[in-house]
Amino acid sequence: VLGGRAMEIVYDEESLLHYMTHAVKASPRHPVLIDKYLENAIEVDVDAISDGKKTYVAAIMEHIEQAGIHSGDSACAIPPFSLSERMVSEIRRYTYALAKELNVVGLMNVQYAVKGDMLYVLEVNPRASRTIPFVSKTTGVPFAKLAARVMAGKSLDELGFTREVEVGYFAVKEAILPFARFPGQDILLGPEMKSTGEVMGIDRDFGTAYAKTQFGSGNTLPTEGTVFISVKDEDKRIVVSFAQKLQELGFRIIATKSTAAALRNMDIEVTTVKKLKEGHKHVLDYIEGKSVDLILNTPGGSDTREDERLIRSTAVRYGVPCFTTMAGAAAVVHSIDALKKKGIRVAALQDYHKASSRTGK
Repeated sequence: VLGGRAMEIVYDEESLLHYMTHAVKASPRHPVLIDKYLENAIEVDVDAISDGKKTYVAAIMEHIEQAGIHSGDSACAIPPFSLSERMVSEIRRYTYALAKELNVVGLMNVQYAVKGDMLYVLEVNPRASRTIPFVSKTTGVPFAKLAARVMAGKSLDELGFTREVEVGYFAVKEAILPFARFPGQDILLGPEMKSTGEVMGIDRDFGTAYAKTQFGSGNTLPTEGTVFISVKDEDKRIVVSFAQKLQELGFRIIATKSTAAALRNMDIEVTTVKKLKEGHKHVLDYIEGKSVDLILNTPGGSDTREDERLIRSTAVRYGVPCFTTMAGAAAVVHSIDALKKKGIRVAALQDYHKASSRTGK
């Protein structure tokens, strides 16, 4: 839903009525756009450069958070870490066709959504995007400089850029979110941008690269301790594999009643903790007592909304890493596994660039 400048994802009639009542001035001067939301779709950012005749993809970035999270708030990785080769080829084909049809000279950014085997074009911007500095740092190619010279009349051949860059490592961009400065603010992300900066992590392994971004953003990941898990019903089947992996890595798991039951059914050792309305000892007692080291919490229905907001805002206050999507949970579990098995490796950015190769389309 988009009304004026306010955007919100709504799942039921109650949420829609709340939005219309409190967030929108319903008048001809403030129209409301209602669009279908692609739930659990993968968002992909693509930067490309064209001289009007030839187009090259600068980078394909797979978002870690699902489509619907503002691209400025979502972590993303170069190269894509879960997309099939067929889908990546399709993304390239769409990008070349869009640049040609729009007669792009300079930089272009395209945002896609991947849902199953379908590829959707969300928006096309024939200009530089906020991701260009990240792409240039990852590849070692000064795309803004190249684009400026292309727009001044040079061809890409004349500038010596004749092949796309293929990186043999992972670079991850993570948003810096200012929630710690606003006590009580819910950390749940949505279609409106909240970040105030970003950091980058780079490594041969995706998990380690993502872990570096968490360290850089002040969200240090634990390698031992206790994990609190509370997820909505549709995420319970998915979270089981994450809980199993965390248990293998030596973590103790605590969960609310329904999530604990789902984990216990899969032979995962778990301690049940009370919901806030059930009295002590509930999860806030664990967080405030510094007995929780990691939180995986996906938002449920309206009946649990206030409790979940308190859990997430308390986690921020006490510096406990909290992840609110299954995609984020997958990334953090992968990262913790990499940290325990490999640790942190340090290398110069220039050494990574030397390992890059140019590849034809």
